[in-house]
Amino acid sequence: MIAPINNEGPKNVLGEPLQPCCTRLNTGWYRNGSCETDANDGGRHVICAQMTDAFLAFSKSMGNDLSTPMPEYNFPGLNDGDCWCLCAARWQEAFEAGVPPKVRLAACEESALAVVSLDHLKAHQIVEQ
Repeated sequence: MIAPINNEGPKNVLGEPLQPCCTRLNTGWYRNGSCETDANDGGRHVICAQMTDAFLAFSKSMGNDLSTPMPEYNFPGLNDGDCWCLCAARWQEAFEAGVPPKVRLAACEESALAVVSLDHLKAHQIVEQ
């Protein structure tokens, strides 16, 4: 039996079409501004999060410095307020440590739910204006 083709594209954690995370920074596994993923993305970069100083300090303490620019990788370094596609496991670690950044639910790819709770994401969602 042949599986049906999904022409609808990736879905978000709400079961709707995945929205872009950021148009200013080239974030995501594909560096296209979207938290899309595929089987090669071992880190599962699927949580669209708005950076905070507390989260950036936490991530650096865990060995992933997201605030220092690395031009050789075309990485600008992140600041408080920037949006970025985070690894689902890192967001969960930050949640457990009490420093999870806010998220844009419409831009979090559905596979995040294999790692994090939808209720936890909803409790930390950015209220869109």
